Amino acid sequence: MLVSTSPLPSTSQAQADRAGHTLEQFLAGIEARAFRFAELALRQREDALDAVQDAMLKMLAYRQHPPEEWPPLFWSILRNRITDMQRRGLFRLRWLLPGSSDRDGETIDWADDATPDPSRQHDGHEAWTRIASVLRDLPARQREAFTLRVLEELDVADTARIMGCSEGSVKTHLSRARAALQAQLEDFR
Repeated sequence: MLVSTSPLPSTSQAQADRAGHTLEQFLAGIEARAFRFAELALRQREDALDAVQDAMLKMLAYRQHPPEEWPPLFWSILRNRITDMQRRGLFRLRWLLPGSSDRDGETIDWADDATPDPSRQHDGHEAWTRIASVLRDLPARQREAFTLRVLEELDVADTARIMGCSEGSVKTHLSRARAALQAQLEDFR
């Protein structure tokens, strides 16, 4: 999914090297988390892939920015792309039907297949399915606040800037999301 780019100019390349990574490395490192974020919001694998790829392409225009600005910038771009897709009616609720499948007819798999141990893979799949289900049931603003603050570990100011709201609103949304998650996942511990 990672998009290839032309080389950075020598000045920006030197800055990126000093920061420890290039834009390509940043995008490769954030790709899986961005996909999960988009998939939770759009509830459709193909739409999530499109949103992440579009966000990555748009990030190329910001390669001259310092690397410390990339995370909040990327998440803002991705969030805006997801919102655009939802507004344009690309949001489908097909996944709610029993035995739902993607466009190719394959069963939707919400778990990461990277875990080699079958027992751990099953436990991880069960945990992710449960967490994803609870996250999907949260209001969009609570889900965004939780994902950006807890899963992406962005600070309150960056999260507020990405979500387009005040820092107080981020804290409120996060508190409500945590309370709902705790209530829903209490018996799962």
